[in-house]
Amino acid sequence: MELMRLVALAIGYAFGLILSGYLFGKKKDVDIRKQGSGNIGTTNTMRILGIKVGALTLVCDCLKCVAAVVVVWLLFRTSYPEHIVLLELYGALGAILGHDFPFFMKFKGGKGIACSFGMILALFPQCLPLCVLIFVLAVAITRYVSLGSILAALGLMVQIWIFGAKGWLAFATSDLLEAQILVSFACILAIVLHRGNIKRLLAGNENKFSFKSKRD
Repeated sequence: MELMRLVALAIGYAFGLILSGYLFGKKKDVDIRKQGSGNIGTTNTMRILGIKVGALTLVCDCLKCVAAVVVVWLLFRTSYPEHIVLLELYGALGAILGHDFPFFMKFKGGKGIACSFGMILALFPQCLPLCVLIFVLAVAITRYVSLGSILAALGLMVQIWIFGAKGWLAFATSDLLEAQILVSFACILAIVLHRGNIKRLLAGNENKFSFKSKRD
């Protein structure tokens, strides 16, 4: 199982290296790493290239995490049936790490929020409604996408521990604690990668969300 964890993580990492925002920008002769916040994720892509490209980036980044989970399931569902959900989680985590730390960009990627929503969609659908609600309300009220992302990550982490205690997660009993730690790691990582946003939020100069792109 130790080796299979690494294999699943590597599969996910490979999917995570498909950097949608960067690729869509290159198609339009725009290097989004050099504009706006310099981030390759959904928010900066939307800010630079507009709502349609940003929405497409969101979907693609979400789906690459789902795809990693599906591939891991296809490969290991018969050989490790009791631990398949844990291995799927390793695949999802790998996709997040690949997105956040792509080796060919000197390990400077996105912040993993869209990928994390893909993880929730594929593995924790019971957590999706509250995470989406938290994100939407936070952004609608404050217009800070970063704040919505941070609060949604915290919301997921709380739910994982509560739902695990209630027996509402699909993991084998022997895998549950490991899974909760992995998800908590992903949530904490997302928050840490928003440390610059947190500083700007506290200073009152964080960028607010707008549907208008800077290219309009």
